[in-house]
This record gives sequence, C-alpha cells and structure tokens, in this order.
Amino acid sequence: MSGISAGGRLSGLNLLAALLDDLDRRYPGIRFRMVDERHHLRPHVRIFLNGEILRNLDTPVAEQDEVMIMQALSGG
Repeated sequence: MSGISAGGRLSGLNLLAALLDDLDRRYPGIRFRMVDERHHLRPHVRIFLNGEILRNLDTPVAEQDEVMIMQALSGG
C-alpha cells in the first residue's frame, strides 16, 4: 500500500503530486488549498524537498526524503 504512515513517513509514492493526492484523501480539501485548478502550486505555498524549494508537482520523491509544506500568512 502506498501513502503516508501514521508517523508521517512516505511509502510507495513516487511523485509530489501523488503525495498531495494522498494527503487530500486523508484530509479532504487540503490539496485545493495548495494547488489551483490548472494543477499549479498556489503562489503563497512553498514545498521543500530535503531543504530545496519545489514548484513542479512532477518532482520525484522517495521514502527517505523529507517534504515540508509551508503556507504564507498575511493580514492585519
């Protein structure tokens, strides 16, 4: 089975897009907060793979990789 384990570990996922799809199955609606209708990351979202910023959902990820998702906050 592929997905994210209870400890947050990847298993069997090979693209960032698949990781986000799996998160959306676990937390419905979260993918739409990060990805727009054209399947591009929204401007206020940053995703890092092993400390490097990503913008491409077709980026491969491996089980040992660290993925960090950050969202900018604004307001007054």
